[in-house]
Formats: sequence, structure tokens, C-alpha cells
Amino acid sequence: MKPRILAFAGSSRAGSYNKKLAAVAAGHGRALGADVTLIDLRDFPMPIYDGDDEARAGLPPAAIRFRALLNEHQALLVASPEHNGSVTALLKNALDWASRTADGIDGLALFRGKTVGLVAASLSPFGGVRAVAHLRGILSKMGANVLADEVLVAAAHHAFDEAGQLTNALSDKLTVQLMANLVASARWSDAS
Repeated sequence: MKPRILAFAGSSRAGSYNKKLAAVAAGHGRALGADVTLIDLRDFPMPIYDGDDEARAGLPPAAIRFRALLNEHQALLVASPEHNGSVTALLKNALDWASRTADGIDGLALFRGKTVGLVAASLSPFGGVRAVAHLRGILSKMGANVLADEVLVAAAHHAFDEAGQLTNALSDKLTVQLMANLVASARWSDAS
């Protein structure tokens, strides 16, 4: 059975560099034999998490759909933009809703033991390193096994060609290596 990886970016912007990076990584994952589902968080609109709203109405339909996808995949590839030195509100909100206990399902169980690969593209010379560090902490706290290696693409406005592929051979090679580790981990978790 092919390992299943869910890939997404923490951006809703149409021309997002992180969406491009997630697509590149997803393509490499498929080439390595994985079944990669690439989603756009824009298709999962969720209100800002509020415990009172949750108590009143439960999880929003988009959160339920997102949780179902998390449950169906053995690993995650997350491309994180950096806003003011941290993860985006969109990404944090999606993770917050997904982590809630609902319908007898512990949301944290959707992350516990799941391997996650992190990538980031940023206009800055730091490539989103601060956002990735924060995201690593968040996902680790949720019980995920975050791969030690990460891909940080600096000067993202110069990093992709017209077809959306990485122009820097080293960045592309590192993305292939990250996806190879993620695919291997997903295969291992499927065998256990």
C-alpha cells in the first residue's frame, strides 16, 4: 500500500510561495511512491477558534472535513509562511480546530505519532526559520513526530520559475531528501 501524505500551506493567498513549495514537495513525494493529497486551506474556511462558539455549535463543517483528511493520512507536509516571526493565523486556527475533541474523537489523536515534514518560503533572507521553529513546537506539543530536517527557501520571489518549480538546485535537492524521509516514515508507520 502506498503511504498517504497530506500536504498543505498555511496561506490562503492565490500566488503564495508556500503553496508553490508545497506543490513541489508533493510532486517529489509522488515521484517517490507516495499518495500525496495536496489541499488548499482556503477551501476549509473556519471561524477564529472560540470555545463559546464550539460549546454552542460544535465544530464547523470545514473543521470536520479537515479532521477527516488528517485521519486518512499517515504523514503531513506543512509549508509555513512567516507572519511577524511566527505561523499564520490561518494555519494556527486550522490546527486549533482540528485538535478539539468532538464526536468522541480526541483531536490530538489525529496528530499523535504522525510524522510531519516542515518547509517554508519567505521573502526574507532567513527563509521562514522563525515560523518553522514555532510550528515545530506547536506540532510537537500536539504529539506529532516532526522530522529534524526542514527546507527553508529564502528570497522566495526569486526561487520559482514560471512553472512553479524551484530554480535553486540545492533547495530542490533538500526538498527531495525531506520528502524521501517523510515517505519512508509513512511507510514504516503503515507497516506497524
